Amino acid sequence: MFSLEGRVALVTGSSKGLGKAIALGLGKAGARVAINYQNNAAKAEATAEELRRSGCKIALVRANVIDAADVQRLCETVAKELGPIDILIPNATPDQPQKPIEQYDWDFYQSMIDFFLKSPYLLTRATLPHMKQQKFGRIINITSEVFHLSVGNFSAYVAAKGAQIGWSRSMATELAPHGITVNTIAPGWIPVERHEKDPQEVKDAYLASIPARRWGTPEDVANAAVYYASTEAAFVTGQTLCVNGGATPW
Repeated sequence: MFSLEGRVALVTGSSKGLGKAIALGLGKAGARVAINYQNNAAKAEATAEELRRSGCKIALVRANVIDAADVQRLCETVAKELGPIDILIPNATPDQPQKPIEQYDWDFYQSMIDFFLKSPYLLTRATLPHMKQQKFGRIINITSEVFHLSVGNFSAYVAAKGAQIGWSRSMATELAPHGITVNTIAPGWIPVERHEKDPQEVKDAYLASIPARRWGTPEDVANAAVYYASTEAAFVTGQTLCVNGGATPW
């Protein structure tokens, strides 16, 4: 079950963190996987080599996923190196500092909208012709539990994630007749590289709030992505799967 043999996946922002784990999970399930990065070439090359050693067939493509021309080039490059994209996972994300609204400016709000709404829009537009033609496609947005929890002092990020969920639900209805599913995964706080400097007392408090009484892992999120990408999930669309140990049990 959940084999992705013969499929091509693009995971944006996949040189590290959750994106890396998702790319590895898809590759181990049999998909040919395009890894995308924008800034750290050395880390991206190391990730690519790790996936190759795991037996994954991959392509590594540098691109800015909020730039329309670069998105088109990215998707065309993947198609040439691996084949047309069947599974799309917009995952790229900027830093998300928590601040009261008085300390945000509109440029920061716009950056959240660009990554979590504009980027999925551009990527979907670029990959839809192939998906519609073959009557199969999987679009999986990586959102966050913060929308469900209404986290304060985080308004720009929470609002953009809410927009991302709403867009995904609308697209799920629109694309269902074409055999294309659109779903979202909402992870809890899963410590990865960018959380290394977070205060320990903050981490301890969050861990104590998780009903499962353990930290989530990147692999937990990757497993959810493999399911959504599979043939077995063909009748599941417009849904948000919260991967957070029961922190949002509704």
